[in-house]
Amino acid sequence: QVLLVESGGGVVQPGGSLRLSCAASGRTFSNYNAGWFRQAPGKERGFVASITWSGTTYYADSVKGRFTISRDNAKNLVYLQMNSLKPEDTAIYYCTCGGRGTEFSVWNYWGQGTQVTVSS
Repeated sequence: QVLLVESGGGVVQPGGSLRLSCAASGRTFSNYNAGWFRQAPGKERGFVASITWSGTTYYADSVKGRFTISRDNAKNLVYLQMNSLKPEDTAIYYCTCGGRGTEFSVWNYWGQGTQVTVSS
């Protein structure tokens, strides 16, 4: 079992930045791929970014060049640095681990989510 807790969400103006953090506890987190998904009202949970246990990263086209995923295995942390934020980035952001790819149904462990609102 892996417990995930997100933090760092909030309200930011368009063009601003936020850094989300995800703290993991439980089984050896460093052995797992990790990722971020997001869900806006009325929409399905969608892939944002992922990072393998060895550090290879993947991004949705909509965030490529603006978001950066990283991890610190010594501290059991995963980060999502979000720059040049747009109103369409508004969503609940979920941390996940124990899966791969862009389909949320194949990821095993989830945090409770953190709200990100981009608005002027």
